[in-house]
Amino acid sequence: MTAQSVMIPWQDRPEGCNDIMWRFSENPIINRYAIPTSNSIFNSAVIPFEDGFAGVFRCDNKAVQMNIFAGFSKDGINWDINHDPIVMQAGNTDMIESDYKYDPRVTFIEDRYWITWCNGYNGPTIGIGYTFDFKEFFQCENAFLPFNRNGVLFPEKINGKYAMLSRPSDNGHTPFGDIYISYSPDMKYWGEHRCVMKVTPFEDSAWQCTKIGGGPVPIKTEEGWLLFYHGVINTCRGFRYSMGAALLDLEDPTKVLYRTKPYLLAPAEVYELTGDVPNVVFPCAALTEGDKVTVYYGAADTVVAIAFGYISEIIDFMKKNSI
Repeated sequence: MTAQSVMIPWQDRPEGCNDIMWRFSENPIINRYAIPTSNSIFNSAVIPFEDGFAGVFRCDNKAVQMNIFAGFSKDGINWDINHDPIVMQAGNTDMIESDYKYDPRVTFIEDRYWITWCNGYNGPTIGIGYTFDFKEFFQCENAFLPFNRNGVLFPEKINGKYAMLSRPSDNGHTPFGDIYISYSPDMKYWGEHRCVMKVTPFEDSAWQCTKIGGGPVPIKTEEGWLLFYHGVINTCRGFRYSMGAALLDLEDPTKVLYRTKPYLLAPAEVYELTGDVPNVVFPCAALTEGDKVTVYYGAADTVVAIAFGYISEIIDFMKKNSI
């Protein structure tokens, strides 16, 4: 089995726009009531699958219970999301308890699609599962002790081991957080935890001075792993989430080669400024086709939107504007 290659959603840069990344003119692509039970649909992951795309979506219901749902699309924009949440079967463990599931990521490694999410087990931790067809899903051991969020797998082994980014946290709306990497020989036991990136000093780059977290699955380029991530500043109106990018060394991802000092995308449109949690741009997935990249992000913890860019331009921007 191999991951499929299909044309990604794309819209050319608008005339007169000088931004490194730009939004889809018809955002948001998934509204909060896209399935009958949903209060909001956001912070979701997509990937090429068969002759289109599959996705794992965070759908909070009208009791605001958090869970993940599978969905399918021919074009990556118009989605048919299942009305019932994913039901997990035992994978490499019989312990598949979960108080909640949210903020999934998905990647194809070797012969299957791996999913990570924030899993409720005596507090938030990183859940791991896999599927071959997005119909049957198998849950594995949680990667870490609580408390942790933003588990993001690399799309291939590094030095013979699975690798995952995460953001150790606390049990609340965490007012701190740096990005770490951990390794596993078997997707069950995780160790060799190392710090990758810390928050920035307020004076140097305030949009990412409170906490940061990995976004979409890192993209392998000739110059390094391209990582989109979110950064947070605590303002007088609360947390404000924006998106930046970093370039990590291919052999040793703890080495940050470049990192954006300015953000790439920050809350500006109504659907990012207004919602259940205002002022949020939260990237969770990225599709590539040649030099093109389409990033899926949650907006205001309410809807799903997309933005576009060119990988070469983003890397060049990082080099010229690195912290």
